[in-house]
Amino acid sequence: MIPDWGAEESAMAIYRLLQNSPLGPDELSKLGAAYERTLEALGLSDRNDPVTELVAKKLLALHQTGVCDPVRLSAIAVEDLAS
Repeated sequence: MIPDWGAEESAMAIYRLLQNSPLGPDELSKLGAAYERTLEALGLSDRNDPVTELVAKKLLALHQTGVCDPVRLSAIAVEDLAS
């Protein structure tokens, strides 16, 4: 089950990508926190912006490499996406 990260629209891209995910609630929560943190760091307030899906995909890819801490996930994603 996908955790409630606030308004449904704020988790739209990450929610779509995680709908059928085998990840547990703790991992989903961490990804949600990293997603929100990354969007804020990149100044993305429009959750319908196509870039939000790129952010979600980047975070999932990083998570699959073993990075699990939301702060670290976000920092790496911001660095990668900003370059």
